[in-house]
Amino acid sequence: MITLPDLSLFSMMDFVAVGTLLVVWSLLSLLIENAPKRYPSTSQIMAGYRREWMRQFVTRQPRIFDSQIVSSLRQGTAFFASASMISIGGGLALLGNADRLRGVAQDLTLGADPVLVWEVKIFFMLLFAVNAFLKFVWSHRLFGYCSVLMAAVPNDLNDPQVYVRASQAGEINITAARGYNRGLRSVYFGIASVAWLLGAVPLLMATVFTVAVILRREFASESRAVLLSGNARVDDTQS
Repeated sequence: MITLPDLSLFSMMDFVAVGTLLVVWSLLSLLIENAPKRYPSTSQIMAGYRREWMRQFVTRQPRIFDSQIVSSLRQGTAFFASASMISIGGGLALLGNADRLRGVAQDLTLGADPVLVWEVKIFFMLLFAVNAFLKFVWSHRLFGYCSVLMAAVPNDLNDPQVYVRASQAGEINITAARGYNRGLRSVYFGIASVAWLLGAVPLLMATVFTVAVILRREFASESRAVLLSGNARVDDTQS
């Protein structure tokens, strides 16, 4: 029978900090993926460029260049999936040596909390690592689907299926990128959750800092300004 941890071991501030992180993590994804068209996020802008990529892909000869791009995207997801697996393994190892972690914390005057408290905090960090791993693995597979769809695009421009297949490849590419970005956000907030080892207030501070970094990169970065410059297809950014 599974026994729940004694919640009295945690303060109200702990619950507030953890709840804030989880709520902000969820709402941030909704904001980034559903930002208003008048002020799209970097991810939405890139979705428009991905669709344009597939339009240009139809007439590009040879198409080896495009296959190399998809291959590099898959390598990126594979790298982060492997890193997430290592993080999961490290977290499980810490769960098996929580007493040692508690001793280190006492040496650093970080408090003398029971072992169960440290185990819960480590498990909390593991949740983000597991979520990131699942997102990266699915993104990797979707990029594989995209490459198959790209290979199915006919070479004959008069074929009625040319732009249909290209559009399908573009949408799968966008879905794969969405999963990849969600995995990255899990990594960001997983790193922020490490601050809980220091206490609830450091966790809140780490959450605010992480949100600020993500919002800047999505809505106020120089790269976003570059993507919007020229004749970018902003009208296609809503995915």
